[in-house]
Amino acid sequence: MDDWVSQLADVEDASQLTLAQQIIVSDHENAEMIVEALRGGQLYRRRADGVVMIGRREGRGYQLTDPITGAAMGTARRRDVSRIAVSASTRSALQSLLIESRLSAPSAAARRSALDALVDTPGKIPPALLQERLALESDAGAKTRLAVIALLQDIEAGSPDTKAAAITALGNYALPAVRVRLRTLADDDTLSQTVRDVARVAQLKAERRLARYQRVQTIFFGLSMGSVLVLAAMGLAICFGVMGVINMAHGELIMLGAYTAWAVQSMMPNSIGWALLLAIPAAFVVSGVIGVVIERTIVRHLYARPMDTLLATFGVSLILQQAVRSLFGPLNRSVSSPSWMSGSFELVSGLSMTYNRMAIFVFCLIVFALVLCLIKYSRFGLELRAVSQHRQMARTLGVRSERIDAMTFGLGSGIAGVAGVALSQLTNVGPNLGQSYIVDSFLVVVVGGVGNLWGTLVAGLSLGVGNQLLEPATGAVMAKILLLIASILFIQKRPAVLFPQRGRAADDCRRRGYRYRQDMADEVVPTGRLFVGRRFARM
Repeated sequence: MDDWVSQLADVEDASQLTLAQQIIVSDHENAEMIVEALRGGQLYRRRADGVVMIGRREGRGYQLTDPITGAAMGTARRRDVSRIAVSASTRSALQSLLIESRLSAPSAAARRSALDALVDTPGKIPPALLQERLALESDAGAKTRLAVIALLQDIEAGSPDTKAAAITALGNYALPAVRVRLRTLADDDTLSQTVRDVARVAQLKAERRLARYQRVQTIFFGLSMGSVLVLAAMGLAICFGVMGVINMAHGELIMLGAYTAWAVQSMMPNSIGWALLLAIPAAFVVSGVIGVVIERTIVRHLYARPMDTLLATFGVSLILQQAVRSLFGPLNRSVSSPSWMSGSFELVSGLSMTYNRMAIFVFCLIVFALVLCLIKYSRFGLELRAVSQHRQMARTLGVRSERIDAMTFGLGSGIAGVAGVALSQLTNVGPNLGQSYIVDSFLVVVVGGVGNLWGTLVAGLSLGVGNQLLEPATGAVMAKILLLIASILFIQKRPAVLFPQRGRAADDCRRRGYRYRQDMADEVVPTGRLFVGRRFARM
């Protein structure tokens, strides 16, 4: 590589092009930068020792860069360097060489990116090269862009009939450059009225297609945001359904999970993918252990006093926020996404799905399935369901309800930590991260049905999609207000919500119209019979 770069200063025209081809084929990391510098007249030779460098104007001199390593080499005055001359024909050939290199890149994403830059200037691609790449291209997105560029070339150089046919065909594509080009053609007074009418029809068709794609993309964004809500509300629904505890520190448990992901990634800076995978169980353990500590030290003494539980956990949330500020500082932290979660998957031109949001949606479904299997098919799940449906009967059968309470609170807290890991891939991590989701999480739990996982899934995804659909028209704040009003009206219309809580005590009280008397024992006393209410006294 050093020899080829040095020889560029001693040869001309055809020999320069041959050396440039050898540099491109070498697959050196700076190969394109060297050829681009040669084409742009930014390649210089130092007069003192003949070393070839890349020079960029800076004041009255040049800022020099090593073309091989990309390292800075200081500055030089004009008289200290001489530019390597390139003829106009060689410059044009170098441009074609660079385009061909980018269009034959091994990565489909790199080819699509190169074509996106060429859509605005379709004349830069030689027609012969364009037809060759159309025949060889295997990626659907890149092939679509090549077809668009071919149509744009037909519009610029074709006959009137060919131009009209190409304009009509462009209406099938929703790329931004296509819509701009069609709008320009529709307003071009130098064209015939027929061609302008064809361009207007094609423009309308492209905009309608784009509007459909945007609706699909909005729903996809809503599902990914709803997935975070489901993860955040799942643990809250379990704790609230079993113990009747209003945990205002749930958002801070989410925040601790996000900070755990950042801490694990900080310890493994060279293995971002593995760090993210290891952060999932680590966040579950950290948030789960802290949740058990909160339940054993504070919540267990307040089961018969729900308002005191609310105030106590709100105080815990403030303590956790300040502890994080003291340990990590008040500034937000960023958690990097691994390579397999970066970029997007293009379904059709104009409609793409980002990998990180797809991963979060799939991750939400996996966690939901695991928690559902745990509750349905494990001994712990059997005891949890028994305690949530009829605590006194479960205690009579030997279930240790205090142990189940602690494990349930730990499970819900651990799921909150896992939600924090997912959330770290969508936003920055900060001490106030959980406060943005605690109200939405309670809303999901109430609408879906207290303690019902299926209700949490349906309500979380529905609220996420609804919020994304409303935001473009009403704004973020008004969208949340409208969703809150809609939820209140839904609960008024259907008090049993989506999936009502079931259980022997709840069914009897609902059927016979008994009222709950909230006291230390939280008993319901109808005509001499004793029923367990929605909140239970400690064993």
